[in-house]
Amino acid sequence: MERAFWFSGSGDGELRPVTLPPVGDGEVLVRTLCSGVSRGTETLVFRGEVPRSQRESMRAPFQEGDFPGPVKYGYLNVGVVEQGPAELVGQVVFCLYPHQTRYVVPASAVTPVPHGVPPERAILAGTIETAVNAVWDAAPKLGDRIAVVGAGMVGSSVAKLLSGFPATRVQLIDVDPERAKIAEALGVDFSAPEDALGDCDLVVHASASEAGLTRSLELLAPEGEVIELSWYGDRKISVPLGENFHSRRLAIRSSQVGMVSPARRATRGYGDRLALALRILSDPAFKVLVSEECRFHELPDVLPRLAANEPGTLCLRVTYQLEDTR
Repeated sequence: MERAFWFSGSGDGELRPVTLPPVGDGEVLVRTLCSGVSRGTETLVFRGEVPRSQRESMRAPFQEGDFPGPVKYGYLNVGVVEQGPAELVGQVVFCLYPHQTRYVVPASAVTPVPHGVPPERAILAGTIETAVNAVWDAAPKLGDRIAVVGAGMVGSSVAKLLSGFPATRVQLIDVDPERAKIAEALGVDFSAPEDALGDCDLVVHASASEAGLTRSLELLAPEGEVIELSWYGDRKISVPLGENFHSRRLAIRSSQVGMVSPARRATRGYGDRLALALRILSDPAFKVLVSEECRFHELPDVLPRLAANEPGTLCLRVTYQLEDTR
């Protein structure tokens, strides 16, 4: 008997038994090795805060149930193919699947993890995919002065990718001084908000806070642009559009992973973007984004701490062993 984690939608969750269907033609049976908790989105789901207007667009590819809950939700899963097409059997694969011990999906729904990318790091593929899309949306130029506000999983990943552009000045900004260690491990300059360098051509905002968005606008040079990556759920956020917002001709533009960036949509699909994210994860520096680990059976006890905004946690890695099916 397999098991899956279900969010109640009211601030708790539980492990439920699952009976798998037979493996059909063109399908694979995957045994989960580890999964990742996307802290920002999944804690909103955990607390039942998905806005009614966004419940359809927020559905995960293999979600069961409806918001606010009970719902089986998640999309950072790495496992090994136990049955299916011969070329996939034994392969370690990434899949946009919830937290579950084993599952059956179409073979087209899994992406092989490249050699050199360990399964425990490959759970970050969804995060890196979001960062890739943000960089495509941001379209940085040679020599740009860039700030990334919010040193969470996505913001830190974006800063790492942007730091690879020649002659750019990239600074990762966060209110938590402990995040300086994350920036150092990624090879990115770090600053507290009050000490951040201004006159930025581009600011990527990923702090999911009103104060962070305000500071992002303050850091812009005239005609600069904020790329807004934060998702606020059902919270109302005030945006300071008075004072010199218009006179400096500033801009705010959203970015999200649900669609491939228009800058690459003609030549790249979802599979291309995910495969690129997995290749990027060959860089061991990204392992710093996994800050905590728990066993699958511990997930109902650990998630409430994440939902309470426990400081310091980035990605929670959930590990699975054969006894988790009992």
